[in-house]
Amino acid sequence: MDSRPVGIFDSGLGGLSVWREVRRLLPGESIVYFGDGKNCPYGTKLEQTIRRLTIDAIGRLMDRGAKIIMLGCNTATAAAIGDLRRMYPGFPFVGVEPALKPAVEQSRNKSVAVIATIAYMASDGYRQLVERYGNGVQVFSAPGKGFAMLVEENKEGTKEAFDTISMVIEPLIGQGADTLVLGCTHYPFLTRDIKRVIGDRPVTIINPAPAVARRVQVLLQQADALAPADNTPQFEFLSLAGKDYSRRLAEMARKALSMDI
Repeated sequence: MDSRPVGIFDSGLGGLSVWREVRRLLPGESIVYFGDGKNCPYGTKLEQTIRRLTIDAIGRLMDRGAKIIMLGCNTATAAAIGDLRRMYPGFPFVGVEPALKPAVEQSRNKSVAVIATIAYMASDGYRQLVERYGNGVQVFSAPGKGFAMLVEENKEGTKEAFDTISMVIEPLIGQGADTLVLGCTHYPFLTRDIKRVIGDRPVTIINPAPAVARRVQVLLQQADALAPADNTPQFEFLSLAGKDYSRRLAEMARKALSMDI
């Protein structure tokens, strides 16, 4: 048993969609969350910049005594998880990637769309993912331009959100995609807006966060590192953007527990 916290990192608010799933699945676990905030979004940055920012953030979670660290950011995972595993051999890191495999399995017409950041779609990790699971399937890719900042700027449910999302999703549905894969952890917070754009059309939305939380659970079980049954969980929110942003992270985390995402 291990009462040290689970560490979660993201460029900003997005990783809270995974924080929520870890919290629900493992209610006795303490969690320390690092949301950069200052440098968000990562999806338009150069790979070496993303790698540097990610490695710095992981060091801060290590300093907080995290027993496992989840990179709640597809872009950061693609850019840095290999380096992190070499830097900290044997330490359990959990990355996140678009849930293309279940999307392919669920698609009725074998036509799926991945919405992700520009940086992630340019990565070797994404290319390998499509090669692994995209055989015999039409896989469309589109950058979620402006999606992350809609969440960061608290614009969910606005006309701007509807219009921004429509510009990305309508062409994908028009090309025949019946399954949408959310390839950034910010995007689940836009689920209601995405559903408004989809309307009554039979399109499935795939959120990878629950599967990532289950992976955290499995690794902790395998290492006999789950928190003791009598542990009183503690929650910490860190950011480079200052105390106001840290408070916003805490507020959004509480809100996320009751959201339909």
